[in-house]
Amino acid sequence: MCEKYYQKEYETMPREEIRELQSKRLAEQFRHVYENVEYYRERCKQAGVTPDDIKSIDDLDKIPFTCKDDLRQTYPYGLFAVPMKDVVRLHASSGTTGKQIVVGYTKGDLDIWEDICARQLVAIGASAGDFLHNAYGYGLFTGGFGIHGGATKLGCTVIPISAGNTQRQIAVMHDFGSSVLCCTPSYAAYLGETLKEMGLGPDYIKLKAGIFGAEPWTEEMRKSIEKSLGIKAYDIYGLTEVMGPGVAYECSEQNGMHVNEDHFIVETIDPKTGKRLPDGEKGELVFTALTKKAFPLLRFRTKDIGVLNTVKCSCGRTFIRMSKPMGRTDDMLIIRGVNVFPSQIEEVLLKQGYTSNYQIIVGRENNNDTFEVKVEMTPDKFSDVIAEVKAEENKLSNALLTILQIKAKVTLVAPKSIERSEGKAKRVIDTRKLI
Repeated sequence: MCEKYYQKEYETMPREEIRELQSKRLAEQFRHVYENVEYYRERCKQAGVTPDDIKSIDDLDKIPFTCKDDLRQTYPYGLFAVPMKDVVRLHASSGTTGKQIVVGYTKGDLDIWEDICARQLVAIGASAGDFLHNAYGYGLFTGGFGIHGGATKLGCTVIPISAGNTQRQIAVMHDFGSSVLCCTPSYAAYLGETLKEMGLGPDYIKLKAGIFGAEPWTEEMRKSIEKSLGIKAYDIYGLTEVMGPGVAYECSEQNGMHVNEDHFIVETIDPKTGKRLPDGEKGELVFTALTKKAFPLLRFRTKDIGVLNTVKCSCGRTFIRMSKPMGRTDDMLIIRGVNVFPSQIEEVLLKQGYTSNYQIIVGRENNNDTFEVKVEMTPDKFSDVIAEVKAEENKLSNALLTILQIKAKVTLVAPKSIERSEGKAKRVIDTRKLI
């Protein structure tokens, strides 16, 4: 390991060598899945593809997509590709839209997961001297574990505090000397808000950086977190089905997330047709796990919307970069025929000087969609003069109309009146019965 890279031979590998490595590993992985997962073997037979057909990444299009429905239909262990005696850990998603998704890891899988998380830690300047304050949830959720293992491998002092008890979190940061914070961006914003309410400033804690993921967040939210906590805020990307946090990571340049291409192939597709898109075009992100053995998904449709960039980063890493997710195909709201993403609304609110504490409420009256955005007033914008509040609501409504091309009712509410989350924030309440 060197100061700038954790595994330089992979992180700076020439593009042609990355392609050769991916081709070799894809052929091996496809054969592994085909021979060991009956459900997937039958899918491939229906598609007319066998291991002999997959020789390089040029053959990727021949492989059928995998989606969450496949995972639910094979619950709990139907997509596992190794005997359960070789599975050393299980994780699962929350199951908010059906059966939870169960995934497994071999010892080798965990080793890879820790390595890719350690890559990000080094990329943002962390080292063995850092105290890593891990406020991701520990449990079936993958959030806390990958970064914990990566930090341990790097030699950091890990503080596995998990989520919750926010004032205690701040006390621990101060007393233990936490220097790197890991949690969801919404919880980081809440920590900054709580710090201010306690009459304290960023100089009360020793944080220098934060790694935030598990939910979408905007550049405006990044700036707000950086200001409130006095840190540099970095993005991390992952998902339970593919590995967990660490599939892609942001470096010190903060200009897109490097996908760990020695372990994953990423592509963008048209979410409607499934057709692959050229790099640089916005589309649905699809991942193939090249080295994970217990639960190796091929061409998994994430429903995250993003853009890929193959231009070499100024940090020296050659891995392809992906943008922050720009929304999700399943989070996208269709209101009066218009596509609306929560991230678009958040961006407008932050630019107008509000916080990320808001709720989108969609309903239906007389066969027409209703669309309301509740927004917390900040203490400096708080007013009990009805005319002033109405004027501000109209201003925000017009700003949203410019971006969304659809009129929203904006309701300003008192500070702290929208429930805070210590995990993923719930932004949308959709009461429509769409049959």
